[in-house]
Amino acid sequence: MYVCVDVETAGPNPADYALLSIGAALVHDPQTSFYVELKPDKPGETEEAARIHNLDMDVLAETGVDAKKALERFATWVQGHAGGEQPIFVAFNAPFDWMYINDYMHHYLGHNPFGHRALDIKAAFFGLHDTAWIDTSFIQVNQHYGRNEVLDHNAEEDARQGAVLFSLMLKEMEERYGKPF
Repeated sequence: MYVCVDVETAGPNPADYALLSIGAALVHDPQTSFYVELKPDKPGETEEAARIHNLDMDVLAETGVDAKKALERFATWVQGHAGGEQPIFVAFNAPFDWMYINDYMHHYLGHNPFGHRALDIKAAFFGLHDTAWIDTSFIQVNQHYGRNEVLDHNAEEDARQGAVLFSLMLKEMEERYGKPF
């Protein structure tokens, strides 16, 4: 079971910057999604991150969900939709999103429901189309599939868009190789 995940953060690494929001969507049903905003557990924020995520750290400090509770909710959602299957983490630029989810899951829950299974949409496209890495931006991959969406950096919406995109890639792989992935 593929689950597309997106995160918004206060900076480039989980050791120094907080995870601010988690969005996820089932690849086989992108409208089935999850979203939570977290209370920051670290004070720092980069200017670049603030421009990207458009979340207010002070508001999140008041209204965000405690990190442990947020991660418990996310893990429960993932396991509830897995139906006995092993969930596979999918993301557009998975190394970044995976880094935060894996670190936070292990720190707060002691385990990650995805195990060590993370699949990067950019890398899958790179291999499937024998293209240059520079030609694997979100916009370029979307255009390949006749889509014009852009990321708005809302974790839930970005996860849904990634789920739709990866479902189109899976369909293409199934047609090309004659078997389900």
